[in-house]
Amino acid sequence: MSAGVGCPRPTRLLADWVAEAVCRSLAAGGARAEVEVLELHRLTADLAQCSAQGRASLDLREAIAAVVASDGLVVATPVLAASPSEVFDSFFAVLGDKVLSGMPVLLALDSGSRWQPADLAQVIRRRLTGAHAAPVPTVVIAGPADWRAAARGDAARLHACIGQAAAELAAAMRSHRR
Repeated sequence: MSAGVGCPRPTRLLADWVAEAVCRSLAAGGARAEVEVLELHRLTADLAQCSAQGRASLDLREAIAAVVASDGLVVATPVLAASPSEVFDSFFAVLGDKVLSGMPVLLALDSGSRWQPADLAQVIRRRLTGAHAAPVPTVVIAGPADWRAAARGDAARLHACIGQAAAELAAAMRSHRR
């Protein structure tokens, strides 16, 4: 799930890297993964309509159904003004309580600033646990230095963090299925 805005979308790139790492971790354990990408920016108007009128469009209902049917989620959001994107907040508000009961979730943050509020990841984790999701311990945070390193082909720190978080999500998904 990518809650990125604008073009190009580094948040989507981060989500793709994480999803690929999760697939590799699952494959290493003998499982096969199927990835479905949900770009929340495409649901902006549907989310606004749902918030104002209380009715979910077909596209929004299908997106919610896909999330609920998942064995695990990768949730990537940009950090804008020390908060996740508005579309991230709107989507999780529509999901409601207990919809993600026990679902393993990996959180990835695309920070546009080199200054990262220490408790921001905790704030977002609380939003996920409010929906009764089960976030994995490692949060992937990609800041400007990581994107510059990636452009040079040297994103070792970021990829190591992604690998750790992906292994945690793969293990949580295997445990959750049992």
